[in-house]
Amino acid sequence: MTHRVGAKGQVVIPKGLREQLEIIPGDEVEFAVDGQAVRVEPVRGRPTLRGSLRGHGLTEELEVDRRSERDR
Repeated sequence: MTHRVGAKGQVVIPKGLREQLEIIPGDEVEFAVDGQAVRVEPVRGRPTLRGSLRGHGLTEELEVDRRSERDR
């Protein structure tokens, strides 16, 4: 199975391989050089940090501290 590399270096993973490896849009894949080949593997089981700090911003807390210091 062959595919052309696009102008931006992009290669489409064929549908059959995506299904076999259970890769869906938004998944991360890892690239590794294996001799003269490139290996593409889905990244599984790594916890994501995206959104994990939501609601933990310091801005509001710092503004309250700043106001209390100013009012003293």
